[in-house]
Amino acid sequence: MRSRIFAQPGVVLFALALLAAPAIAQEYKSGIVWPEPPVVTPPPYAGPVAPPEDAIVLFDGTNLDAFHGGDAWKIEDGVAIVRGRDIVSKESFGDCHLHVEWAAPEEVKGRGQGRGNSGVFLMERYEIQILDSYQNDTYYDGQCGALYKQRPPLANACRKPGEWQTFDIFFRAPRFKDGKLITPGYVTVLHNGVLIQNNTRIEGVTSWTDPPKYHPHPARQPLRFQNHGNPVRFRNIWVRDLMEREDANDAAVAKRQAELQAEAEGPVEAPPVKD
Repeated sequence: MRSRIFAQPGVVLFALALLAAPAIAQEYKSGIVWPEPPVVTPPPYAGPVAPPEDAIVLFDGTNLDAFHGGDAWKIEDGVAIVRGRDIVSKESFGDCHLHVEWAAPEEVKGRGQGRGNSGVFLMERYEIQILDSYQNDTYYDGQCGALYKQRPPLANACRKPGEWQTFDIFFRAPRFKDGKLITPGYVTVLHNGVLIQNNTRIEGVTSWTDPPKYHPHPARQPLRFQNHGNPVRFRNIWVRDLMEREDANDAAVAKRQAELQAEAEGPVEAPPVKD
Protein backbone atom coordinates (compact mmCIF):
# COMPACT_ATOMS: atom_id res chain seq x y z
CA MET A 1 0.00 0.00 0.00
CA ARG A 2 1.40 3.41 -1.04
CA SER A 3 1.57 6.02 1.66
CA ARG A 4 0.02 9.39 1.00
CA ILE A 5 1.74 12.66 1.82
CA PHE A 6 -0.55 15.58 2.58
CA ALA A 7 0.95 19.06 2.24
CA GLN A 8 -0.06 21.69 4.74
CA PRO A 9 -2.24 24.43 3.20
CA GLY A 10 0.23 27.14 4.19
CA VAL A 11 3.08 25.38 2.42
CA VAL A 12 1.02 25.02 -0.76
CA LEU A 13 0.09 28.71 -0.76
CA PHE A 14 3.72 29.73 -0.22
CA ALA A 15 4.86 27.57 -3.11
CA LEU A 16 2.19 29.00 -5.40
CA ALA A 17 3.19 32.51 -4.40
CA LEU A 18 6.80 31.80 -5.34
CA LEU A 19 5.72 30.52 -8.75
CA ALA A 20 3.57 33.58 -9.37
CA ALA A 21 6.16 36.12 -8.19
CA PRO A 22 8.02 38.04 -10.91
CA ALA A 23 11.67 37.19 -11.40
CA ILE A 24 14.09 39.49 -9.59
CA ALA A 25 15.98 41.65 -12.08
CA GLN A 26 19.68 40.87 -12.34
CA GLU A 27 22.27 43.58 -12.86
CA TYR A 28 24.04 43.51 -16.20
CA LYS A 29 27.84 43.61 -15.96
CA SER A 30 29.99 43.80 -19.07
CA GLY A 31 32.90 41.91 -17.52
CA ILE A 32 35.31 44.61 -18.69
CA VAL A 33 37.86 45.60 -16.05
CA TRP A 34 37.90 49.36 -16.55
CA PRO A 35 40.78 51.49 -15.26
CA GLU A 36 39.78 54.04 -12.66
CA PRO A 37 39.12 57.47 -14.20
CA PRO A 38 41.59 60.02 -12.77
CA VAL A 39 40.27 62.89 -10.70
CA VAL A 40 40.66 66.18 -12.60
CA THR A 41 39.88 69.44 -10.82
CA PRO A 42 37.76 71.52 -13.21
CA PRO A 43 38.03 75.28 -13.60
CA PRO A 44 35.84 77.37 -11.28
CA TYR A 45 32.19 77.74 -12.24
CA ALA A 46 31.83 81.01 -14.15
CA GLY A 47 28.05 81.25 -14.04
CA PRO A 48 25.27 80.22 -16.43
CA VAL A 49 26.24 79.90 -20.09
CA ALA A 50 24.03 82.00 -22.35
CA PRO A 51 22.41 80.02 -25.17
CA PRO A 52 23.57 80.71 -28.73
CA GLU A 53 21.23 82.39 -31.20
CA ASP A 54 20.15 79.08 -32.77
CA ALA A 55 19.43 77.31 -29.46
CA ILE A 56 16.03 76.08 -28.29
CA VAL A 57 15.65 76.95 -24.61
CA LEU A 58 13.98 74.13 -22.69
CA PHE A 59 14.27 75.63 -19.21
CA ASP A 60 15.11 79.25 -18.40
CA GLY A 61 14.14 79.18 -14.73
CA THR A 62 10.49 80.16 -15.13
CA ASN A 63 8.60 76.96 -16.00
CA LEU A 64 8.93 73.46 -17.40
CA ASP A 65 6.25 73.86 -20.06
CA ALA A 66 8.65 72.36 -22.62
CA PHE A 67 8.35 69.00 -20.85
CA HIS A 68 5.69 66.37 -20.33
CA GLY A 69 5.43 65.87 -16.56
CA GLY A 70 7.18 69.13 -15.81
CA ASP A 71 4.51 70.13 -13.30
CA ALA A 72 5.71 67.31 -11.01
CA TRP A 73 9.06 68.97 -10.37
CA LYS A 74 9.44 71.85 -7.95
CA ILE A 75 10.60 75.23 -9.28
CA GLU A 76 12.22 77.50 -6.74
CA ASP A 77 14.39 80.59 -7.30
CA GLY A 78 14.83 79.79 -10.99
CA VAL A 79 15.85 76.20 -10.31
CA ALA A 80 14.00 72.96 -11.11
CA ILE A 81 14.28 70.29 -8.41
CA VAL A 82 13.73 66.64 -9.28
CA ARG A 83 10.59 65.25 -7.70
CA GLY A 84 8.18 62.40 -8.34
CA ARG A 85 8.85 61.31 -11.91
CA ASP A 86 10.97 61.66 -15.04
CA ILE A 87 10.25 64.56 -17.36
CA VAL A 88 10.31 64.23 -21.16
CA SER A 89 10.74 67.01 -23.69
CA LYS A 90 7.75 67.76 -25.91
CA GLU A 91 10.06 68.34 -28.86
CA SER A 92 12.11 65.54 -30.37
CA PHE A 93 15.74 65.71 -31.42
CA GLY A 94 18.36 63.72 -33.28
CA ASP A 95 21.86 65.14 -33.74
CA CYS A 96 22.25 67.96 -31.25
CA HIS A 97 24.34 69.96 -28.82
CA LEU A 98 22.68 69.80 -25.42
CA HIS A 99 23.71 72.11 -22.57
CA VAL A 100 22.62 71.23 -19.03
CA GLU A 101 23.50 72.83 -15.70
CA TRP A 102 22.87 70.76 -12.59
CA ALA A 103 23.85 70.40 -8.94
CA ALA A 104 23.82 67.44 -6.57
CA PRO A 105 22.29 68.08 -3.12
CA GLU A 106 24.59 70.02 -0.81
CA GLU A 107 23.66 67.78 2.11
CA VAL A 108 25.37 64.47 1.44
CA LYS A 109 23.10 61.47 1.92
CA GLY A 110 23.76 57.93 0.80
CA ARG A 111 26.71 56.61 -1.14
CA GLY A 112 27.50 55.03 -4.48
CA GLN A 113 24.50 55.10 -6.81
CA GLY A 114 22.30 56.43 -4.01
CA ARG A 115 23.95 59.85 -3.90
CA GLY A 116 22.89 62.69 -6.19
CA ASN A 117 21.67 60.34 -8.90
CA SER A 118 19.86 61.44 -12.06
CA GLY A 119 20.53 61.13 -15.77
CA VAL A 120 20.15 62.67 -19.21
CA PHE A 121 18.60 60.23 -21.69
CA LEU A 122 19.26 61.11 -25.32
CA MET A 123 16.36 59.91 -27.46
CA GLU A 124 14.87 58.57 -24.18
CA ARG A 125 17.24 55.59 -24.24
CA TYR A 126 20.95 56.52 -24.29
CA GLU A 127 21.93 57.75 -20.82
CA ILE A 128 24.69 60.08 -19.73
CA GLN A 129 24.87 59.51 -15.99
CA ILE A 130 24.44 62.30 -13.47
CA LEU A 131 25.83 61.37 -10.05
CA ASP A 132 27.59 62.98 -7.14
CA SER A 133 30.95 61.35 -7.81
CA TYR A 134 32.91 63.74 -5.60
CA GLN A 135 34.82 61.43 -3.24
CA ASN A 136 32.12 58.82 -3.80
CA ASP A 137 33.14 55.39 -5.09
CA THR A 138 30.96 53.37 -7.43
CA TYR A 139 31.43 51.20 -10.51
CA TYR A 140 33.33 53.18 -13.12
CA ASP A 141 30.86 52.76 -15.98
CA GLY A 142 28.17 54.12 -13.67
CA GLN A 143 29.90 57.18 -12.26
CA CYS A 144 29.19 60.75 -13.27
CA GLY A 145 29.55 61.33 -17.00
CA ALA A 146 29.55 57.65 -17.93
CA LEU A 147 27.70 56.40 -20.97
CA TYR A 148 25.80 54.25 -18.52
CA LYS A 149 27.02 50.64 -18.31
CA GLN A 150 28.96 51.08 -21.56
CA ARG A 151 31.86 53.51 -21.08
CA PRO A 152 33.34 55.25 -18.03
CA PRO A 153 34.28 58.92 -18.28
CA LEU A 154 37.86 59.78 -19.19
CA ALA A 155 38.06 61.77 -15.96
CA ASN A 156 36.17 62.42 -12.74
CA ALA A 157 35.59 66.17 -13.09
CA CYS A 158 32.94 66.54 -10.38
CA ARG A 159 32.72 69.61 -8.22
CA LYS A 160 31.74 69.43 -4.55
CA PRO A 161 28.14 68.58 -3.60
CA GLY A 162 25.87 71.60 -3.94
CA GLU A 163 28.10 73.36 -6.49
CA TRP A 164 26.81 74.00 -10.00
CA GLN A 165 28.12 71.77 -12.77
CA THR A 166 27.76 71.77 -16.53
CA PHE A 167 27.32 69.12 -19.20
CA ASP A 168 27.82 69.95 -22.85
CA ILE A 169 26.73 66.89 -24.80
CA PHE A 170 27.44 66.60 -28.53
CA PHE A 171 25.32 63.79 -29.93
CA ARG A 172 25.34 62.08 -33.30
CA ALA A 173 22.20 59.93 -33.46
CA PRO A 174 22.21 56.40 -34.88
CA ARG A 175 20.78 55.88 -38.35
CA PHE A 176 18.41 53.08 -39.32
CA LYS A 177 17.09 51.98 -42.69
CA ASP A 178 14.41 49.38 -43.29
CA GLY A 179 14.60 48.40 -39.61
CA LYS A 180 18.36 47.82 -39.66
CA LEU A 181 21.19 49.80 -38.08
CA ILE A 182 23.20 51.68 -40.70
CA THR A 183 25.52 53.68 -38.42
CA PRO A 184 25.69 53.66 -34.60
CA GLY A 185 25.35 56.72 -32.41
CA TYR A 186 28.31 58.67 -31.05
CA VAL A 187 28.60 61.07 -28.13
CA THR A 188 31.14 63.61 -26.91
CA VAL A 189 30.74 65.14 -23.46
CA LEU A 190 32.38 68.05 -21.66
CA HIS A 191 31.86 68.01 -17.89
CA ASN A 192 32.66 71.38 -16.34
CA GLY A 193 34.72 72.11 -19.46
CA VAL A 194 36.71 68.86 -19.15
CA LEU A 195 36.47 66.32 -21.99
CA ILE A 196 35.14 63.07 -20.51
CA GLN A 197 33.63 61.28 -23.55
CA ASN A 198 35.52 61.60 -26.83
CA ASN A 199 33.37 60.61 -29.82
CA THR A 200 32.35 57.51 -27.89
CA ARG A 201 30.49 54.87 -29.86
CA ILE A 202 27.07 54.04 -28.39
CA GLU A 203 26.54 50.28 -28.47
CA GLY A 204 22.77 50.40 -27.97
CA VAL A 205 20.19 51.17 -25.31
CA THR A 206 21.70 51.80 -21.88
CA SER A 207 20.23 49.58 -19.16
CA TRP A 208 20.95 48.35 -15.64
CA THR A 209 19.61 44.89 -16.47
CA ASP A 210 20.37 44.20 -20.14
CA PRO A 211 23.42 44.32 -22.39
CA PRO A 212 23.37 47.16 -24.93
CA LYS A 213 21.41 46.48 -28.08
CA TYR A 214 19.91 48.69 -30.74
CA HIS A 215 16.21 48.73 -31.45
CA PRO A 216 15.03 50.67 -34.51
CA HIS A 217 13.40 53.99 -33.70
CA PRO A 218 12.50 57.27 -35.44
CA ALA A 219 15.24 59.70 -36.46
CA ARG A 220 14.08 62.11 -33.76
CA GLN A 221 13.08 61.27 -30.21
CA PRO A 222 12.54 63.29 -26.99
CA LEU A 223 15.06 64.03 -24.27
CA ARG A 224 14.37 62.56 -20.84
CA PHE A 225 15.61 63.76 -17.46
CA GLN A 226 15.53 61.12 -14.75
CA ASN A 227 14.01 61.03 -11.31
CA HIS A 228 16.14 58.59 -9.29
CA GLY A 229 14.81 59.65 -5.89
CA ASN A 230 17.43 62.35 -5.22
CA PRO A 231 16.62 66.11 -5.23
CA VAL A 232 19.10 67.00 -7.96
CA ARG A 233 18.71 70.60 -9.19
CA PHE A 234 18.68 71.80 -12.81
CA ARG A 235 18.81 75.14 -14.56
CA ASN A 236 19.68 76.69 -17.93
CA ILE A 237 18.84 73.78 -20.23
CA TRP A 238 19.09 74.47 -23.95
CA VAL A 239 19.67 72.47 -27.12
CA ARG A 240 20.93 73.20 -30.62
CA ASP A 241 19.19 71.04 -33.23
CA LEU A 242 21.88 69.95 -35.73
CA MET A 243 20.05 67.14 -37.53
CA GLU A 244 19.24 68.89 -40.82
CA ARG A 245 22.71 70.42 -41.08
CA GLU A 246 24.41 67.06 -40.47
CA ASP A 247 22.18 65.34 -43.04
CA ALA A 248 22.90 68.08 -45.59
CA ASN A 249 26.65 67.66 -45.02
CA ASP A 250 26.34 63.88 -45.36
CA ALA A 251 24.45 64.30 -48.63
CA ALA A 252 27.12 66.67 -49.98
CA VAL A 253 29.88 64.19 -49.13
CA ALA A 254 27.97 61.28 -50.71
CA LYS A 255 27.40 63.32 -53.90
CA ARG A 256 31.08 64.17 -54.22
CA GLN A 257 32.14 60.57 -53.57
CA ALA A 258 29.82 59.41 -56.35
CA GLU A 259 31.32 62.00 -58.72
CA LEU A 260 34.87 60.90 -57.90
CA GLN A 261 33.97 57.26 -58.41
CA ALA A 262 32.40 58.04 -61.78
CA GLU A 263 35.52 59.99 -62.83
CA ALA A 264 37.79 57.10 -61.80
CA GLU A 265 35.79 54.59 -63.78
CA GLY A 266 35.87 56.82 -66.89
CA PRO A 267 33.25 57.13 -69.61
CA VAL A 268 31.28 54.05 -70.55
CA GLU A 269 32.16 53.04 -74.11
CA ALA A 270 29.34 52.07 -76.41
CA PRO A 271 29.54 48.56 -77.87
CA PRO A 272 30.79 48.41 -81.50
CA VAL A 273 28.16 48.49 -84.22
CA LYS A 274 28.02 45.33 -86.30
CA ASP A 275 27.65 45.62 -90.11
